Amino acid sequence: MFVHNKRLQYTVRVTDTNPGLANLLLEQFGGPQGELAAAMRYFTQAVTEEDPGRKDMLYDIATEELSHLEIIGSIVAMLNRGAKGELAEAVDEQAELYRKINGAGNDSHVTQVLYGAGTPLTNSAGVPWTAAYIDTIGEPTADLRSNIAAEARAKIIYERLINVSDDPGVRDALGFLMTREVSHQKSFEKALYSIAGNFPPGKMPPVPEFASVYYKMSHGEPPVPGPWNQGTGLQLVEDPPLTAGGGDGTASVKLDGTQKSALDAMSQRLMSDPSTDPETGAELGMQASPDQSGKPRSAQ
Repeated sequence: MFVHNKRLQYTVRVTDTNPGLANLLLEQFGGPQGELAAAMRYFTQAVTEEDPGRKDMLYDIATEELSHLEIIGSIVAMLNRGAKGELAEAVDEQAELYRKINGAGNDSHVTQVLYGAGTPLTNSAGVPWTAAYIDTIGEPTADLRSNIAAEARAKIIYERLINVSDDPGVRDALGFLMTREVSHQKSFEKALYSIAGNFPPGKMPPVPEFASVYYKMSHGEPPVPGPWNQGTGLQLVEDPPLTAGGGDGTASVKLDGTQKSALDAMSQRLMSDPSTDPETGAELGMQASPDQSGKPRSAQ
């Protein structure tokens, strides 16, 4: 059961209203790296998690992400608060109101007009939130790695948002949210590496012949050496075989008699004649353009 506490997890102090900045901050409200996506990712993982320790962790972090959604939403609402009343009550002349929501680099006109300076579940470009942002696959060793990457991406977005704001209160609150992403990443890493044999993900072992080789797949200069292509457990193959596994590189399937007869009939019916050079609609529409011999072709 969830119980709402009316106090925010972190105090929000906004110095000046700023609809343009509010619009940018929607990236962390309803965007792919935002707090709702994080909360839903971890909550749905927690519901089906079999390990009691990981289940507790995922529920705790999912719940905290909902509190972060409340913080970022409150910042957006405070930044929009001046425009909210002005837009609703039409206190400015039309031209001045248009300038406020669409001028001087302020790209908030979509959220101002459509959502009344509210906090819609969209990203900063107005794209609605979607469950497609959640890439949970139901395998903890894969999902925890995805969670680690999600926290890293969210931290980077918060850094960028801090860099575009000069409001000290907003920067302070965003700094708190950014820092909690770091803490969550640590928890997920600890949980991942607490699973013995966490790599490779899943149960089935990889094919040994291909599991520890790095194929140089580009021609020209030799590859830049590094641990990614010839480190521990990796062998660099500079001239990989044209086809792997000893086959001839073709695709084949076994068909029964009826299927083969139908396929042969279709292939015969649709066979191209390479000896012809038919005149096409494009050529019929050309005006006195040269043909392949360089001679002009008269209009048809």
